[in-house]
Amino acid sequence: MRIGVDLGGTKIEVIVLAENGDIPYRKRVNTPQGDYRATVQTIVTLIEGAEVALDFVTSCVGIGTPGVISRTTGLVKNCNSTCLNGMPLMSDLEGVLKCKVVTANDANCFTLSEAVDGAAAGSEIVFGVILGTGVGGGIVINGHLVSGVNAIAGEWGHNPLPWPSSSELLGPACYCGLSGCIETWLSGPALQAAHFKRSGESILPSDLVFRAESGCELAEDSLLDYEGRLARGLASVINIIDPDVIVLGGGLSNIERLYTNVPERWLDYIFSDVVDTRLVPAKYGDSSGVRGAAWLCG
Repeated sequence: MRIGVDLGGTKIEVIVLAENGDIPYRKRVNTPQGDYRATVQTIVTLIEGAEVALDFVTSCVGIGTPGVISRTTGLVKNCNSTCLNGMPLMSDLEGVLKCKVVTANDANCFTLSEAVDGAAAGSEIVFGVILGTGVGGGIVINGHLVSGVNAIAGEWGHNPLPWPSSSELLGPACYCGLSGCIETWLSGPALQAAHFKRSGESILPSDLVFRAESGCELAEDSLLDYEGRLARGLASVINIIDPDVIVLGGGLSNIERLYTNVPERWLDYIFSDVVDTRLVPAKYGDSSGVRGAAWLCG
C-alpha cells in the first residue's frame, strides 16, 4: 500500500492507495493558514493516523505540493502558499516520519494519476492541465513523470498567451512578476474577470455556462473568447510535445463544451495536417492529485 498527501492551500488530504487502485483510507482537514510548522505537523498527524487505521508502517510517502523542491537548495519554491517557500519541507518530514518522502507539483501528480490508471491510461505522451484558481500542467511519458532539470517541466501557465490579438497584448499582471501569462487568461478568476469587464457582472463560471445555454449573448461571447484562448494555449503545447492525450482537471474542466469546441479551434494553430490528440476530462476528478502523489512512491 502507498500513502499519498495532497497539500493544498485550503485543505490537506491523505489517502492510502492499494496496488489495485482502491482507496481503503482517506481523510481531509483544513490547511493551517500561513503557518509552516503547523502545516508540517498536520501532515505528520494525517500520515500517522492512516498507518494506525490500517495497521501498517509505510516506507515512503508521496506528497503533491503547490510548488516544487529546488534541485539546488532542497527548499520549496514557486509556491502560492507562500509560507512554504524557502522551507526544507522534505527534510523536515523525513526527520519526523523516518521514511522516504517524495514530492512533486500538484499538477504533475494529477497528470501521473490520469496517465497510470485514469483517462489517459496506456498512452505514450500525456499532458495534464489544471484549470482552477491557477493554471498548471504536467508531462508523463511512457508512465514516467517528467520534471525537468529545473523541476518546472509542464509549467505552461507561465508562458505568454500565444498568437495574441491586439486587445490581448501585454495582458493582465501575474503574481510571478510578468504580464499576460496564460494563467492570467485561463484560470477561473481570469474567466470571471474577463466576463466582468464585458458585462459588469461578477458571476461564477458555472453560472456563466448556464447563462450561455439560456441564450445570453454576453455569456456566450465570454465563453467563446475563453475557448479560443485555451485552444491557442494548448496548440502551442501540442506543437512542442505532441501528446496522445491532454487531460483537463480543476473546476473549469467541468465545462462540457470545451471538449468539443477547443479541438475544433486548435486546428488553425497546430503545425500538422491531421491532429489526433484527444482532449478529455479527468477520470478521477478532484481525487487525481492525491492519487498521483501516492503513485510517486513507485
